Amino acid sequence: MVPDNSPIIRARDVMHKGILAIDGMATAKEAAAQMRSEKTRCLLVKKRHIDDAWGIVVVQDLIKGVIIAGRSAAEVNVYEIMTKPVITVPADMDIRYVARLLYRAGIRRAPVEDGGDIVGMISLSSLILENEFF
Repeated sequence: MVPDNSPIIRARDVMHKGILAIDGMATAKEAAAQMRSEKTRCLLVKKRHIDDAWGIVVVQDLIKGVIIAGRSAAEVNVYEIMTKPVITVPADMDIRYVARLLYRAGIRRAPVEDGGDIVGMISLSSLILENEFF
């Protein structure tokens, strides 16, 4: 096997830098409207205080928590359907390990964290569709 001397690509190199966030008290209807207008499939759920954990709400949460549950999107709060705490990825993590972590955890995307702050979002599909690793 020939050693690969290519530079290490890190999460910060391929993440989406625009952070789209929502408050946990917002309604599922507001979350869906924001997802539509921003053309995204997920929103970071803001911390309520310094010791709180980040959350995430994805399209599948809206489907399961609103449509399948037969509830009104205007009456369901994001905090009721979100995932919290969310798995975050260190900004300096090698993307090989990012891909392995997301795949094994059974998730498609994760916030990228640097020094306690969320600095971006990374997804399995973006590793393939938006970068030329192959």
